[in-house]
Amino acid sequence: MPDVIVVGDGPGGLSAALFLAKNDMSVTVFGQDKTLMHKAMLYNYLGIPKIAGPLFQEISRGQVRRFGGEIQAVEVSRAEKGAGGFAVETADGQRHEAEYLILATGPSNPLADSLGVAKEADGLVADRYGRTSVAGLYVIGWSTRLKKIQAIISAGDGACAALDILSAKAGEDIHDFDLIEDEE
Repeated sequence: MPDVIVVGDGPGGLSAALFLAKNDMSVTVFGQDKTLMHKAMLYNYLGIPKIAGPLFQEISRGQVRRFGGEIQAVEVSRAEKGAGGFAVETADGQRHEAEYLILATGPSNPLADSLGVAKEADGLVADRYGRTSVAGLYVIGWSTRLKKIQAIISAGDGACAALDILSAKAGEDIHDFDLIEDEE
């Protein structure tokens, strides 16, 4: 059983998965690589002069896998909250459980709706870390701000949610900052 299930494999979901996997949490991402990033040309992603969305996706998915994250190309059809966390059911009838659930599914988020996440005119209600009123459930990216969204914002949302989960598990606030000297 993974520690965290991420539904959605765009910049938000993959960013969350990367931070979690890099910090030794087991994470499974469910996404069919059908994100709108495949139509994007990024000129506004800090540190990258420009990158085509399909290449961005390929690199991002590879990073998650290199750190031990699992990516499954199957749709999640149902989610429920239980005593020990969350369970999701995939289109192939499989049930998967985890302590935490991160939803990064784009502008439409029926799973969040089914779990009772509050909604306002400009999107689903989540705090700056992606936390919702449902303990252990995070909603990030496009569905939290329907009109003010960019790939880099979604990736930042994923990082915030991951750091919040990592901090909760550590019992103290943590950060994720690697040093050049650690690579030598």
